[in-house]
Formats: sequence, structure tokens, C-alpha cells
Amino acid sequence: MAATEKKTTIPQSLIVEEHVREALKADKGGDAFLKSWKVVDFTKPGDNYIGMVTSVEVKYSMYSKEEFEVTYVVKLTAQRAIDGFPDLTPILFSKEGKFYQEVLPALNKALTLAGQEQLHLPRCLFVSLEEGKEQMYFEDLRARDFKMFDRKRGMDQDHVALVMAELARLHSASYLLMRKFREGETVASKYEFLARDWLTFTPGAKKVFLPVFESYTDIGVNMLEKIGGYETAIEWLKSLKPEIENVFSAQMQSKRFNGICHGDCWNNNILFRYNDEGRPTDVMLLDLQLCREASLATDLNYFLYTSVTGDIRTPNIDDFMSIYHSSYKKVLDGADLPMSFTEEDLMQEFRDKNKVGLMFGLMILPAVLMEPEEIPNFSDKDIGTVMREARENAMDKLNTNSLFKPRFLSMFDEFLETGLIS
Repeated sequence: MAATEKKTTIPQSLIVEEHVREALKADKGGDAFLKSWKVVDFTKPGDNYIGMVTSVEVKYSMYSKEEFEVTYVVKLTAQRAIDGFPDLTPILFSKEGKFYQEVLPALNKALTLAGQEQLHLPRCLFVSLEEGKEQMYFEDLRARDFKMFDRKRGMDQDHVALVMAELARLHSASYLLMRKFREGETVASKYEFLARDWLTFTPGAKKVFLPVFESYTDIGVNMLEKIGGYETAIEWLKSLKPEIENVFSAQMQSKRFNGICHGDCWNNNILFRYNDEGRPTDVMLLDLQLCREASLATDLNYFLYTSVTGDIRTPNIDDFMSIYHSSYKKVLDGADLPMSFTEEDLMQEFRDKNKVGLMFGLMILPAVLMEPEEIPNFSDKDIGTVMREARENAMDKLNTNSLFKPRFLSMFDEFLETGLIS
């Protein structure tokens, strides 16, 4: 009975006045008096995958005078149940909640001491990690004119440059923070939740997720075989399948480049603000539910192979790495520290982690190009059904969506050219 109730709970019903008051107090101070509030949904299918996002419109007064209005964005547990999958909702909400409560203040302090701006993340006003009722309240970035980029288009150079620079600030702040750790202390020992990743979320996670990840190599092979002319890539992808555990564990790590990573940096977890000419001028990173300790190059691979088309990524990759390197160096300069790696070192680390980019590209690209009405309902499905539908969706995109084939093939063309596939 309890499992059934969890599946059928409407996420918006988890929002209660006590939490609204706490968010208002954190935002406006103890003198803010809550007068009324209501839930207003605003997201579309395909905007969110792990959690459910809605908003609360609040009316309040200050010092018993004029009435004001403010809106908060609320992330709620989606409580989706997929038969055979471990329940990750408490873990994912705990990761993001603890990131905002414990890690972000330390990162921002490190940046401030280096004379730099704080990280471009929304203000988190309230966190509740009560199991089954997990939720977080954030400032509404729509009020500051931040918008989501159309995930199907793929980002242009201006958008990519902003993201690369901000990822560098996150990673360099992590570097500054780690320098203050006690001898022998690591990210994982200080913030245990950052050590938990795809294959270590729960004791049974590896048994569940490893076959899922392996199946995406089969999906890639199927699509390449249908296209034809990629025999070398097909054989290489087949040989990669036995290595997938290494890709999702050892290849995520790098002693020299490890730090605190976003973990899920793709189009839908990024917002932009634009000038009057329509050019992006500011960026905000969202959704830290998969934050982790890993090589900084895993974030770069994840982003560049899920959110950027090949015709933008491949010819500009040196420029993008240069932008990242300059942004990272600026932070270290502010702290009077020498730069810890060269652009050549960075590019090598990026290439060393390209298998990570390929795997997340294979997994996410079909979802990137889905229409809202195509978003699957995973409730009450077993793993076999989920993976069969994933395969069918990818093959369908290959046949019906003109955007998919070039984005899919651009990864393999690039890796053939760089020698990753040989």
C-alpha cells in the first residue's frame, strides 16, 4: 500500500504553508508577513527529468504596510517508480540540498577572498529532505529575465563560451577550497555525498545501472549499422561495451584534475539572460542533483557532447578550451596562485575523458530532440521495457528527426579524426 500511495501522490500537494513561510523569511527577512500563496505550474514536458518543478506565487507585507508579491520556484520529488531501479529520489535531493547548504557557501567564500564574483547559481531559500516529501525553494530567475535555450537547436559559440567560463569558475573555486583541506582530507571524505555516483548511489546501483549503460553501446551500434559506412566505429563501440564500468568509474576520476563537478551540465540545466540585440550576456547553472567529485573534464565532455552540435563544437574546440583556461586562471590569479595546468594539459585531459562524453551523448541526445508529447511515462515499467523503448526512440529519431543524424554522427566523426576510435 505504501508503494502505491507514493506513486500516486501529486507532487504539488507536498507544498505546505510552513515551508512557504520559511522561504519568504529567508528571502525577505523576519519582518515579512505572509498573506496568501498559491501553486502555479509553468514547466512543459521535457523540461525536467529527475524532479518536478513548479512555482509558488506569494503575497506578503512588510511592517503591516504595502502588499508585495514574489514568486519562488519549487523543485519537488517526482516520485516516479521504475520497477527494478533503486529509489534514488532521496539521494539526489540530498546531494543537491547538501550542496547548497554545505558546499556552495564554502565555494563562494573562496571566490570572494580571491576578489571574484560568487558562482552563478540561483539562491536556494529552503530545503526539506524529509523522505518522500523532498523539496527545495529557489529564487525565480524568470524575474531576472533568465530563459532556457531551445535544447533541439544546439548552442552557438556565444552560449557555449558563457557556460565554459562558468564551469571553470566552479572548478577553480573547488580547487581553492581543496587547498584549505587538512592533510589527508579529500572532497569525498569532507563531503561524503559527493563521492556517490551512478554506480555507487546504493549498494545495488551497479547491478542495475551497469547493464543499462552497456545497452547504450548496442543502441549506438544499431544506429551506425543502419546508417552504414562506419565499420571502424562499429567495431570500436562493440569493444567498448566490456569497458563501460571503467568509463563510469575510473575514467570519471583524475588525481590531478579532480574537483567538485556539476555532474549534469546540459541544456535544460542552464539558463541565459540576453541583451537588447538578443545576444547572451549572463548564465546560470541549475540542478546540482548529480554533483560529484570527478575530473573537471567530465563536465566539459558532458556539456559539449549533449548540448552543442558538431559544426559548432569541432572547429571551435581549441577556442572553447582557451576560454575555460582563461576563466580558471583568472580565479587563481585573484588568489595569487600559479595556474595549475596548461591549455595543452587541459585538452589532453578532455580527450582522455571523451568516452564519458560519448556515453552521455548516446544516452541524452534522443531525449534532447524529443517533442513534449513524446516524453515517456516510466511509471510501473521494468528495466527491460524502459531500455526497449529507449532503443526504439533512438531508432525512430534517426528515421524521422533531421536534427538527430548529424548530431549523432558528429561525435563519431570527431573521435575518428582525433584517434579515439581506431
